[in-house]
Amino acid sequence: MLKELTAVPDAVLPLAEFRDHLRLGTGFSDTGAEDAALLAYLRAALAAIEGRTAKALIARDFTLVLTAWRWGDLQTLPIAPVRAVAALRVIDRAGGESLADAAAWRLIEDLARPRIEARGAALPAIPAGGRVEIDFTAGFGPVWADLPVDLAQAVFLLAAQYYEFRHDGAGEGAALPFGVSALIERWRTVRVLGGRG
Repeated sequence: MLKELTAVPDAVLPLAEFRDHLRLGTGFSDTGAEDAALLAYLRAALAAIEGRTAKALIARDFTLVLTAWRWGDLQTLPIAPVRAVAALRVIDRAGGESLADAAAWRLIEDLARPRIEARGAALPAIPAGGRVEIDFTAGFGPVWADLPVDLAQAVFLLAAQYYEFRHDGAGEGAALPFGVSALIERWRTVRVLGGRG
């Protein structure tokens, strides 16, 4: 189970640029309410693009909770790019917690499949009825300018569609627009069944 520990702050989202992208006017009395809606569309588009690509666009903290390792000597992380692993905790059935020795494992940075890899024969043992929690930071960077241009444009295009169809629900359940799909295609991770990674 992947838990997002920190959210993307409103200040990081490019509200003014998105407003310009939509060619909206300024100086009206209801700008505050409109800005809240625009932020919601940006967040929804960001989440949709992240879900389709398995990439965290804006850097934030996550915890991955596992009851068993996928393989004994490595564990892939479900989202990329991973910038750092803060801790790997082993928790027993009674809730007793111990920090795994950082010398026993290492982070392998990979844009498609980042992973934790044992430095020896195996990753730290997970006790019966216990779990392991991996705290890590994932994302291209802490600010919007850190995003690759094509992913930033895909978020804008999808958020614009959400804005355009906000009243009639025409975009509900629809596939991603072709332009958005084309922009994110190279960032999608292809999963191979049975393969390590």
